[in-house]
Amino acid sequence: MKYEKSCGAVVYAMIAGKRHYLIEKMRHGHYAMPKGHVEAGETEAQTAEREILEETGLAVKVDTRFREVTTYSPAPNVTKDVIFFIAKTEKTTTCAQPEEVDRLFFLPFDSALELLTYENDREVMRKAEAYLSK
Repeated sequence: MKYEKSCGAVVYAMIAGKRHYLIEKMRHGHYAMPKGHVEAGETEAQTAEREILEETGLAVKVDTRFREVTTYSPAPNVTKDVIFFIAKTEKTTTCAQPEEVDRLFFLPFDSALELLTYENDREVMRKAEAYLSK
């Protein structure tokens, strides 16, 4: 059994006084939140920040007090953990990484939630919204 680990974040920005969440339309056709594989010597938060910058062009501030793990099998005999944090960005001008990302969207919570392809991502976003609403 092979093990993989990725880290990313539920990224948001304040637009007109309301939280808007970043959604990626991936080249493979699904909608997700930014994440990517951990590189040697990186902390989970460093991986999340690097992957978000690479995929979106956005510098973010990661909040590690929010940490959610999803586990799934992307291929036979492969288990993958994805650690999601919350990250805030002050900018909304993005630059999609053409190798992986087709389009980027900042959307209000309900619209972002509806667009996500996978239920495990929707569950993480629901938890993030509840955390930020405290």
